[in-house]
Amino acid sequence: MHRTLGPGLLEIVYETCLCRELALAGIGFVRQQKLPILYKGDPVDCDLKIDIVAEQSLVLEVKAVQQILPVHEAQLLTYLRVSGLKLGLLLNFNEETMKQGIRRRTLSNASATET
Repeated sequence: MHRTLGPGLLEIVYETCLCRELALAGIGFVRQQKLPILYKGDPVDCDLKIDIVAEQSLVLEVKAVQQILPVHEAQLLTYLRVSGLKLGLLLNFNEETMKQGIRRRTLSNASATET
């Protein structure tokens, strides 16, 4: 997909095409999955959404930015913590090659780790 489109497009374009590729590959996914947020035990009315959850186990956070910043990684880790999922990929499509734009993160009981 990245080889076909290249860098420089909006995140929504990459997200849409990635969902199409997942569907073509027969991989189950949910796009823009809402996350419930609780504050002091009460639900908070907000629109926190994960870009893509694949096979009910992998968070895919799509970016098209000049560089991955700590705030992007914190966003992914928050999605993992709130969703209860353990594995996530931060995918930055604004890189020369896609390999350069992939960050894998896992959430253990104690802390987040780069793997």
